[in-house]
Amino acid sequence: MVRRYLGYDHIPRHHAALVNDFLRDVLAPYLNYHRPCHFPVEKTDAKGRIRKTYPFDKVTTPYLKLKSLDAADQHLRPGVTFEQLDQEALALDDLAAAGTVNEALVALFAEIRRREATVA
Repeated sequence: MVRRYLGYDHIPRHHAALVNDFLRDVLAPYLNYHRPCHFPVEKTDAKGRIRKTYPFDKVTTPYLKLKSLDAADQHLRPGVTFEQLDQEALALDDLAAAGTVNEALVALFAEIRRREATVA
């Protein structure tokens, strides 16, 4: 997913801090809380092979999938609660979160271009 947003061109090392900030602060919350994913259902066919299907009713966000697991609290870092995560997840709706990602991406590449222009 990272390359889908950033592209496949080389990003010079001196821009790594900018890119990491974008990935940690903007893209990761969007992917975890707002972008739906397909989760497989495994079925064994008549020949004994396991087949994975991706039914539409299993499409959900990674965060909601985590909450649906049995004993999901065990998978959280110490000191982190689902109430805190719910507040972060509900701070923006899906469309607003996608807009925030797009705006931050434009700002990231504008800053990279600005820095490259001052170096050259």
